[in-house]
Amino acid sequence: MKTLIAEDDFVSRVLVQRSLDDYGPVVAVANGQQAVEAFHEALRIEEPFDLVCLDIMMPEMDGMEALQKIRDLEQRFDIQGLQRCKIMMITALGDTKSVIEAFKSQCEGYLVKPFEREDLIAKLVEINALPLGEMPS
Repeated sequence: MKTLIAEDDFVSRVLVQRSLDDYGPVVAVANGQQAVEAFHEALRIEEPFDLVCLDIMMPEMDGMEALQKIRDLEQRFDIQGLQRCKIMMITALGDTKSVIEAFKSQCEGYLVKPFEREDLIAKLVEINALPLGEMPS
């Protein structure tokens, strides 16, 4: 599983990266603009990401805008249905409005910080980003 993480907080970025390192290559960036650029480049060279983890509150471009731009890129590259990457929002925003807006923008999962590694892995299994057998025991 090739993963892209967009998180402006260094400690949070490293925690998510370490949680996912065992599952395949991970690219970590500090804002939504960098995420969109990395996602576009991966599509351009035909090595797309399988999973994108986005914080919502980031400088340059927030996670909600990045989510929409990533979905727009997939459409531009004619990537549809099950071929699309899974997008997990990982954020401190747990209010109903933020959650609803994220799902309307076509994310597959939403995880509120702080969380344990097991919570992240369980959520990824739930959205079919990881097979059930990948869960830690």
